[in-house]
Amino acid sequence: MATDVSPAFRPVPQPHDFHPEISVSPSSAHDGLEFWQFMIAGSIAGLVEHMAMFPVDTLKTRMQAFGGSCSVQPIGVRQALGSILKLEGPAGLYRGIGAMGLGAGPAHAVYFSVYEMFKEYFTRGNPNSSVAHAVSGVFATVASDAVITPMDVVKQRLQLQSSPYKGVADCVRRILVEEGLGAFYKSYRTTVVMNAPFTAVHFATYEAAKRGLMEVSPESANDERLVVHATAGAAAGALAAAVTTPLDVVKTQLQCQGVCGCDRFSSNSIGDVVRSLVMKDGYRSLMRGWIPRMLFHAPAAAICWSTYEASKTFFQELNGSDSSRN
Repeated sequence: MATDVSPAFRPVPQPHDFHPEISVSPSSAHDGLEFWQFMIAGSIAGLVEHMAMFPVDTLKTRMQAFGGSCSVQPIGVRQALGSILKLEGPAGLYRGIGAMGLGAGPAHAVYFSVYEMFKEYFTRGNPNSSVAHAVSGVFATVASDAVITPMDVVKQRLQLQSSPYKGVADCVRRILVEEGLGAFYKSYRTTVVMNAPFTAVHFATYEAAKRGLMEVSPESANDERLVVHATAGAAAGALAAAVTTPLDVVKTQLQCQGVCGCDRFSSNSIGDVVRSLVMKDGYRSLMRGWIPRMLFHAPAAAICWSTYEASKTFFQELNGSDSSRN
């Protein structure tokens, strides 16, 4: 019997400079991007998100500050919007946007780059692990909150009706002179306690929703990825916002205490603030502002994730074109 090997099984000659052990595709790195590229993509996403949604954030802040220590009666979305437009005009919706502009870029650069770093580490062997995504998000928020909390304090004080500050610089200067550096971080613990579960729910929901949506129609996933990212982001943002509204109310109360008639609390304890709010207005006070908070975070997350993923795609294509020229 003939033992000649079929041509289909003959080894293919390789060029003399072929080294399979060191041949690495661009995607072998984490998503094919460098650390600094994650930072730039995150910074762009954060700026676009917060600038676009700032008026809704102003409504949320007014509702959470009023009706608590600043006012006797709580106010709704329509009342808050009408009051701002009547007394301050459309510009009132944008008071403090400069502070958020200064803080959002650097904070989101840290936020997403730290998330991607820990995500790569924790998801080895199981890229679809919701627990790994949640834990990575917690690490990301602890780091990014340290960056954004001071500017968030400034932003929220400027958003208050009849705010005594002339602008970002005046607010920073007066806080330093009158209250000291520690005033910028009075709400940091509350912010982290709030954002840790927020981010855990947010990232785990986003990754799961994105995966589920892509599995619904895998053949058109690449063509519809903008819709997928936006939809998954909106679902994640809305759910996480609803769950953590009580802690966001506490954070706002701590950041605005002593301003525009708001009461000061005997300590910066979350429990003390909660007890004070419940005694004054009942448990419903802990959910004050949940509607504008969801109205903020659902589209904000959609904008943020779609912008972030689009920026990542840009860098991936850029890295691919660079490697093809080398």
